[in-house]
Amino acid sequence: MMDLLAIVPYYTAYLSRALLSENISLQVGSISYYLDPNCFRARGLQLDPGLLDIVGRYSLPKTARRILKLAENLLNMAALSVRFLFSPPDIVHVQYLPMLRWKTPFDLWFVSFCQARGAKIVLTVHDIMPHDTADTYKDLFHNLYHRADALICHSESIKTRLISEFDIQPGRISVIPHGPFFYDLPADNAPQLHLKATPTEQIVLWQGIIFPYKGVDLLLNAWQKIESQIENARLVVLGTGSPDLLQQLRDQAARLHLQRVKLDFRFASTEELVATYRTAEIVVYPYRAITTSGALATGLAFSKPIVASDLPVFRELLTNNENASLVPPTDVDQLAQAILHLLQNPGERQKYITALQTKNFGAQSWISIAQKTAQVYATVLSQQSST
Repeated sequence: MMDLLAIVPYYTAYLSRALLSENISLQVGSISYYLDPNCFRARGLQLDPGLLDIVGRYSLPKTARRILKLAENLLNMAALSVRFLFSPPDIVHVQYLPMLRWKTPFDLWFVSFCQARGAKIVLTVHDIMPHDTADTYKDLFHNLYHRADALICHSESIKTRLISEFDIQPGRISVIPHGPFFYDLPADNAPQLHLKATPTEQIVLWQGIIFPYKGVDLLLNAWQKIESQIENARLVVLGTGSPDLLQQLRDQAARLHLQRVKLDFRFASTEELVATYRTAEIVVYPYRAITTSGALATGLAFSKPIVASDLPVFRELLTNNENASLVPPTDVDQLAQAILHLLQNPGERQKYITALQTKNFGAQSWISIAQKTAQVYATVLSQQSST
């Protein structure tokens, strides 16, 4: 399981645990996640990055951490290459190749070496291309997708894009949903965050890593309209991102004179996330575009009433007026009205909660994901080596 720089650590951890429960012989090729060093250990996993797992265990300045992680990663790939020279794995399941974005060839060289030693490459397509980069990396990702023996994506709409935009044969693509995070943490271990100013105050939550495509700026514009019509609601934006973008959002909130917004720009512990989700009445996903969303999967696992952009990926899990409210992307007025409607109608919120609870988004989701992933492994192992 290859996520050598711990880019998608929670996905790697939950999937690896589920695959081990299905008796897949698996080694987790990742370093420790520096923001949550207990991410893998808490789920009963031992890491095997190749040679070193040092940088992720310490809090370091950003520039130093990146330089040291790159050096550590190159040493780990070299060590794995030596090991695979003598004892290659049957499959290398790649979760992320972060150095592609830097246009360095090391990731692709390692993938090619693994294939040369007889390993099959299964690639999970978390982001069809890096967000907010247009077609800058299209040739690189076209090359990567055609090298892989099998691709896993999380929705039918992304499969369609892989076929139409990258000319991938449909039979090489498997659609396996994204699983939820943090649903398995006990409630009594969650800290008391006292998010509510009063017992009757309602919390609307946006949570995740902040990028322009995730529409926090649209949400702040919508919240200005909501504040003028309701007094017992507070918007909480919990997450981190680039300093420039975070400052833009602070400036926007000040310019709009928002009074009932908590911009909590930091990495929150898993216990804090659980407490925050459980406190929230509504969870919002005002994205401009999306490939997949772990944040959405988590909101579903907690059975929270959801307001989301009406995007193809979301429509595969959400049905407007049945288990969520879907609004046109970038339409601030309709976003505000959908949030306001749910705040003012607890019966509608309960309807969504009941519909989501019947879907059983939780441990069973990961069991199903692991079984489908194991079937992908069996399929690629039964095929002749790709050319």
